[in-house]
Amino acid sequence: MSFKDKILNNQSPWGSTPGGSSNGNGSGTRRDPPNLDDVIKNFQKTINKFSGGRSGGSRPIIIGLLVVLVLYIASGLYRVLPDEQGVVLRFGKYVHTTQPGLHYHFPVPFERVLTPKVTKVNRVDVGFRPASDSGRTSGVGNVPEESLMLTGDENIVDINYSVFWVIKDAQKFLFNIQSPIETVKATSETAMREVIAKNEIQTILTEGRSNIEVEVQEITQKILDEYNSGIQITQVQTQQADPPAQVIDAFRDVQAARADRERSKNEAEAYANDVIPRARGEAEQVLQQAEAYKKEVVAKAEGEASRFLAIYSEYKDAKQVTQERMYLETMEKVLADIDKVIIDKDSGSGVVPYLPLPELKKSGSTN
Repeated sequence: MSFKDKILNNQSPWGSTPGGSSNGNGSGTRRDPPNLDDVIKNFQKTINKFSGGRSGGSRPIIIGLLVVLVLYIASGLYRVLPDEQGVVLRFGKYVHTTQPGLHYHFPVPFERVLTPKVTKVNRVDVGFRPASDSGRTSGVGNVPEESLMLTGDENIVDINYSVFWVIKDAQKFLFNIQSPIETVKATSETAMREVIAKNEIQTILTEGRSNIEVEVQEITQKILDEYNSGIQITQVQTQQADPPAQVIDAFRDVQAARADRERSKNEAEAYANDVIPRARGEAEQVLQQAEAYKKEVVAKAEGEASRFLAIYSEYKDAKQVTQERMYLETMEKVLADIDKVIIDKDSGSGVVPYLPLPELKKSGSTN
């Protein structure tokens, strides 16, 4: 009888009446539960049927279980690449760190391995966002709340910079800090504000950038080491340092005026460097000439004094002869440079004196 016919005849499709009886008075016999031995025999028959009816049908199952077990054990093999470190966790707790190469750990769920890239140079931008991060198609998005800082001379500077870092210790990096990027950004911004507050704006915008970058790197690394972050700061690079946009035109005018002042100062120093050494040279020359003239006059005076003493000594011995010699020497000096005609007093009694006026005029005009 079909399932539908049993329902229509008010019979139970499971072999008894709906009331549980077979005589209509509610006192029918209940169906006996299946025998356990029959159930086991039926299950074995089913297994034998799937295994081809052979008596050793459980053998493939055992082999399959062994294969699964081997694959499970082999799943503990792992490889750490040259740019990675392997951090082994046992039930979520740190066990040890492995270096590049092939290693083994207990399979999941007992142990698992994290392999962060320890040689990859990461970059954090502070004060600005590149076009790809800010949603713009081109240019750089400025972040005033990060870039505007107060200088030591109470000015405001708009500074953008990038921080480059790598993982120094993978275990500390994974377990001691929750957000590495935000941690590096916050610590570097703190360090930059500290350094900017100790310098004047002119130094920040000109020759002091390299020193500021080095000092910020040192302070940031010190803070991260106190956190046991496992991060190594490799470089701090200033991208831009300018006054705020609202006053940049006035600041540039001030810079131009300072440049003009420096140029005038340099020109004055160049002129001074040219004139002062020359004046010093001329003064030294005059001093040397004066010293030479002094020595000449002193030597000449000493010579004349010695000559006078020698003549005076001779004069005391022979006055007449000395007087005549001195007279002749004097006349020789006086008459040496003039035109003259000498007439003997004995033979020139009848000679008329002649004064050559034309020759005197010629000589006078020539002189």
